[in-house]
Amino acid sequence: MGSRRWLAVILAGLAWPAAATGADNVPQRVVSMNVCTDQLAMLVARPGQLHSVSYLARDAGTSAMAEEAGAYAVNHGLAEEIFLMKPDLVLAGTYTTRTTISLLRRLGFRVEEFQPEASFDEVRANLARMGDLLGNPARAKTLIAGMDAQIAALEAAGTPRLRTALTFANSYTAGSGTLVSEVVKRAGLDNIAEMLGMTGTARLPLELLVLADPELMAGGRSEVEGPALAEQNFAHPAYRALAAATAEAPLENRLTVCGGPFTLEAARALQAAARRAKGAAP
Repeated sequence: MGSRRWLAVILAGLAWPAAATGADNVPQRVVSMNVCTDQLAMLVARPGQLHSVSYLARDAGTSAMAEEAGAYAVNHGLAEEIFLMKPDLVLAGTYTTRTTISLLRRLGFRVEEFQPEASFDEVRANLARMGDLLGNPARAKTLIAGMDAQIAALEAAGTPRLRTALTFANSYTAGSGTLVSEVVKRAGLDNIAEMLGMTGTARLPLELLVLADPELMAGGRSEVEGPALAEQNFAHPAYRALAAATAEAPLENRLTVCGGPFTLEAARALQAAARRAKGAAP
């Protein structure tokens, strides 16, 4: 009998009823095991309702709400530790470990999964769903209205429409159908990857990048210290020459790994960089 099966047998033998839900079936003890559901839940939950978030929620390089996450217990997505927390609702992403999700459901826990966002429409939908699940739809509606107001302000800003290259480790870029590309659009810029017909996360060969002649470059190196083979593309002489001659824009992973109102900070940063680039042009 495999170790996972033994665990299921042991936990099933120890099982106790999950924490009771409150009025109108509103969960009272919520555990999130995905960095994106962590942040949606922190934004929407009532005081005392959210008990635990994933350890990644406290990682400032991945989470836009790392400081807020310090107020909650941390979990590592293990079935046994979540079992002992006795939640009446578990929040997960669709890419969360399938074995853990399956085991928790077999033990009788309610698990709700969220798809990662690839657009602001999907951010709105996930916020609204989180509001419904946590019995706080008014809070979700307020967040969505605030986000829509910020988007309207971005669109009214009149940003110079610069050709923008998104460049990441291993020569990857983000084309249509990605949240990062939508951020570029909301900033009023043109994503070179989309202009080249790329969809999803795809490789952008250095030759194509140079020929595309970007006016703005965003992305760049990760925050990992020390040399990495994945970032050799940034060391190529042609890339260094292009980067030296092109305006750069900040694009923090913590703002775009997950979708939320905070993602619009990335769009504002791109707009500010585009205005600086236009002002510096002869």
